[in-house]
This record gives sequence, structure tokens and C-alpha cells, in this order.
Amino acid sequence: MTINNIQDEIIDDFSMLDGDRETTVFYIMELGQKLAALDEQYMKEENLIKGCQSKVWLTSELNEGKINFRADSNTGITKGLISMLIKVLSGQKPEDVVQADLYFIEKIGLGNFIGSQRSNGIVSMIKQMKMDALAYQTQV
Repeated sequence: MTINNIQDEIIDDFSMLDGDRETTVFYIMELGQKLAALDEQYMKEENLIKGCQSKVWLTSELNEGKINFRADSNTGITKGLISMLIKVLSGQKPEDVVQADLYFIEKIGLGNFIGSQRSNGIVSMIKQMKMDALAYQTQV
């Protein structure tokens, strides 16, 4: 699936929540619970995303021309947020990740459900994922 197809699916999923704050936050946390735990060996300082209020560890690898991201966080909502980004960007070509317009964040009204600190954290997560993709672009 393309990045935009996946984003459209997420938008559809969130539209069913009807903008209810409590339900939406619970759903985001539920998404985080479904994210596979990151192996302890990757939970080190060098994998921490700078600029996040919570701790978010991110790793990536290039496999057959596509990036696979893995991540974890010490808070449920942040883990849910990174899980959505992983769903959209993992398994994609590096150039597609670098060029991705992540419109789903605005379309689902994420800013209405999370504070400014977490919004800044999402920007940091996206920036790190795109930087990883940029580094892999030179290897493809």
C-alpha cells in the first residue's frame, strides 16, 4: 500500500470516533498497545528521539530497498502516536518516506487531542524518520 492509502485508512478509522476526545485518546493508546515491544538492546540513549517530552526510542533498517521502523515509548499515548507513524512509513522506499506529506495528522485533528508538547514530539519523530530515510537513500 502507498503512504497515502495508509493515511486514508487512518483517517477513516478516526472518523468513526466522531471527534470524541476521550474515545480518541483511548484509541491512540490502544494502537500503542498493539505495537511490538522494542528489544531492550535498542532502548539506549543514541536511539532516543530528541525533542520529545516522553522517551521515544526509534530504530530503522533497510531491507530489500524498503525501510522498517521499530519504536517504543515510556508512555501509552506517545507509543500510540509513534505506532501510527510506523504504520504509515514502515515498509516504504526511502525516497517515498523523505517526500511524504503526512496529512493524516491534520485530517484526524490530532492537535485537538494532544497538547503542544506532544505535537512538538510528533514533529521530532517525523524529522528523525525522514532523516533515517534520507541516509538510506544513498544506499539504494
